[in-house]
Amino acid sequence: DSSEVGHPPSKFANVFARARSLGLKLVAHAGEEGPPAYVHEALDVLNVDRIDHGNRAMEDPGLVARIAGEAMTLTVCPLSNLKLCVIDEIGQSPVRKMLDAGIRATINSDDPAYFGGYVNENYRAVAKALDLDRAQLRTLAANSFTGSFLAPEAVAHLLAEIDHYDAHTA
Repeated sequence: DSSEVGHPPSKFANVFARARSLGLKLVAHAGEEGPPAYVHEALDVLNVDRIDHGNRAMEDPGLVARIAGEAMTLTVCPLSNLKLCVIDEIGQSPVRKMLDAGIRATINSDDPAYFGGYVNENYRAVAKALDLDRAQLRTLAANSFTGSFLAPEAVAHLLAEIDHYDAHTA
């Protein structure tokens, strides 16, 4: 975590290998400020289970296809992206493009005390700015569970709750 520039994921290969050997799930901060190459390294060198941010992966069509094909989850934090000047306005968030490409994108908060906005504020901001429809918002919510490290039974239960809510509030 922290600033990516000048700190490629490969710099942390030994630490990630050790964490994996201890049975830990691996998540790397890649492709927010750093180039698409950092996302490649997170996947190929660190062998991560999930990527925090990944915005700049959208610059590499082959990487986009790979992320979608591997069902890799990207935890996107629109308000933090704005505060860090990764995007100039919320309407530039890559969330819609990620969904359109079949990427398992999620909406998250990133240190709300510093960047402002908890998860709900991030959802509201990106939903309004990108004019996301009900189905897209449902997909983002579902992705947050399928991309989590919860037990499969818990994921199934939570997805069923989304289905129930969706069926009764349409």
